[in-house]
Amino acid sequence: MTTALIADDEPHLAQYLKAQLAQAWPELQIVKTAANGVEAAEAIAELEPDLAFLDIQMPGLTGLEVAQGIEGGTRVVFVTAYDQYAVEAFEARAVDYLLKPLKTERLAACVARLRDAAPTVGDDGALAETLKRLLPTAGATTQPKLRYIRAAQGELMHQIAVDDVLFFHADDKYTIVQTATAEHLIRTPIFELASQLDGERFWQVHRSTIINLDHLAGTRRDEQSRLFVRVKGQPRELPVSRAYVHLFKAM
Repeated sequence: MTTALIADDEPHLAQYLKAQLAQAWPELQIVKTAANGVEAAEAIAELEPDLAFLDIQMPGLTGLEVAQGIEGGTRVVFVTAYDQYAVEAFEARAVDYLLKPLKTERLAACVARLRDAAPTVGDDGALAETLKRLLPTAGATTQPKLRYIRAAQGELMHQIAVDDVLFFHADDKYTIVQTATAEHLIRTPIFELASQLDGERFWQVHRSTIINLDHLAGTRRDEQSRLFVRVKGQPRELPVSRAYVHLFKAM
């Protein structure tokens, strides 16, 4: 049986989509209805549904950011009120979508496509490129790149050269700035940092993680073919989301 998750911060819209799917695809099992992006990301990681119908504009994490963090084989359908440019970008890269307000004919076409498609992981590189184009920070190339970061360690503030940062990792309300000798905290979200750093040296490998390639020690795959990166001098391995695995194919 095919399983699915629905994520929308407007409960009546989520229930409407659920009801429409019940008519268009009676065999589909909805295993979770999430009220925000954070809840959706956690449920996808735990339940690993075959499909995720993600509203783009949600609190906590947007649907695009949730899609960035998917590590399993969950296929994404975006539910969006985005403009025509975004719709064309989805179509060009074969990432399905549903426009609000939902239309019965469009939902039927989406269901037919999902039923006919093989239940395998799609073109991760194409998905990553789509998300990169559509995320609010994409294309911010005129902003000067960060050279130093002011970060807290206890009650002290430190001026840290970005060259010395091994990786950034989102942790609850803060972002961890990890150097070779210490762990510091900043309040800047990962998605904002991504636009301020040099993209040639700093790679986002997960919705919650950015690594400094200058300190990359290597990569490892586990029994389920999930990819992890190792950073010099750090015992901790960092997971690479499915959407970013293509970055390491040339290594």
